[in-house]
Amino acid sequence: MATILIVEDDRTLRETLAYNLQREGHAVVPAQDVPTALTRARQDRPDLILLDLMLPGGSGFDVCRQIRAFSTVPIIILTARGEDVDRVVGLEVGADDYVTKPFSLRELMARVKANLRRVDLDRSGIEEPTVSSGDLTANLSARSVQVGDRSLSLQPREFDLLVFLMRHPGAVLTRERLLRGVWGHEFVGPRTVDVHVRRVRAKLEEAGCPNLIRTVHGVGYAFDAAS
Repeated sequence: MATILIVEDDRTLRETLAYNLQREGHAVVPAQDVPTALTRARQDRPDLILLDLMLPGGSGFDVCRQIRAFSTVPIIILTARGEDVDRVVGLEVGADDYVTKPFSLRELMARVKANLRRVDLDRSGIEEPTVSSGDLTANLSARSVQVGDRSLSLQPREFDLLVFLMRHPGAVLTRERLLRGVWGHEFVGPRTVDVHVRRVRAKLEEAGCPNLIRTVHGVGYAFDAAS
């Protein structure tokens, strides 16, 4: 059973989501505004957050940004704002997924399940090997990345993306292949991959590992193994 924080000011939708999540065996923590959302996120330590963008007291973007300062909990944004720019901003401030209203409950539950599955894998403690390329090393059991003796701070999806790329050195991977391999479902669009690649690439370059992720225009991305 997981604890899920629902941040939604629409009472009817909030209660509908809570009812369906509880039917799946999850515990639900409700919040209807920004201050309550931040308090609940800190105090209840949920396993997943469903986050509306338009909230009393501020924006869901601000909530996501502040939560990312102290937690890597999966965050799924729920919003009626379906423009690409909103999707990109949501991902850039740390959201893991994005669902545009109106959405089907079946689709949302599938996304919840996929994100919780990743959390379960993170907590399983299964011993796994490391993946290395030059000075870059990813420890799969600790879910940590080192560049030489320097630690690289990655969000969970960013870590998964980097490891997937490192496991396929030199191969040109389409956005669709990366979506299936990293996100495990087809609900998010190709733009999601672009945003996450850009964030990972920037962090690698800052750590002194530039040019590892190569853009193959019109196709996708490739990881060029470091010498």
